[in-house]
Amino acid sequence: MKVLIVLTSHDKLGDTGKKTGFWLEEFATPYYVLADAGADITLASPKGGQPPLDPKSDEADSQTAATERFKSDAAAQSALANTVKLSDISPDDYDAVFFPGGHGPLWDLSEDRHSIALIEAMHTAGKPVAAVCHAPATLRNTKAPDGSPLVKGKSVTGFSNSEEDAVQLSAVVPFLLENELKAKGANYSKADDWHPYAITDGNLITGQNPASSELVARAVLERLKS
Repeated sequence: MKVLIVLTSHDKLGDTGKKTGFWLEEFATPYYVLADAGADITLASPKGGQPPLDPKSDEADSQTAATERFKSDAAAQSALANTVKLSDISPDDYDAVFFPGGHGPLWDLSEDRHSIALIEAMHTAGKPVAAVCHAPATLRNTKAPDGSPLVKGKSVTGFSNSEEDAVQLSAVVPFLLENELKAKGANYSKADDWHPYAITDGNLITGQNPASSELVARAVLERLKS
């Protein structure tokens, strides 16, 4: 099974002067869940090369067994440093796609035409499309074959308004993900802040927050095996 993991290339946290990017746990945990199950993984990003790491996700209190494993895994680090440009990716070459979060995707992947086309093609083909935390923002501008929003009428989750308030970035982000998903007609639901929560609706799989990344990755495996 061939799985594509798409990471953000955006590193500026609005106008704060601070850095953002992808969230380490949301990459590392699914990477190893999928790799340990035998997946052939390709990493991609809009700009290619090394995607920016959200520095907060590299702090001590954000570390997990998977992030520690990644930090001693030279092969995985090399793969991350050399992501393929998203424009060079063909959806026909992959069985599933996974988008890790971090705040970066709110700015770039939510608007990236290659990402949008990739999601639309893979979803229409019945392949798993998975996103965790802020990465369901990638669904913001995607369409179903009939031209309606892809998430309309679908059960989804993603980083909640209350969690955004808790990290004090509600006034910084370009849009609130929970509000945006609801505005597109999605059936949005959530668990308590920071609790693991994932939803599968057909081949669309979404997770609420960093703690949900393993649930989402395991749901992808279940879909691939079914």
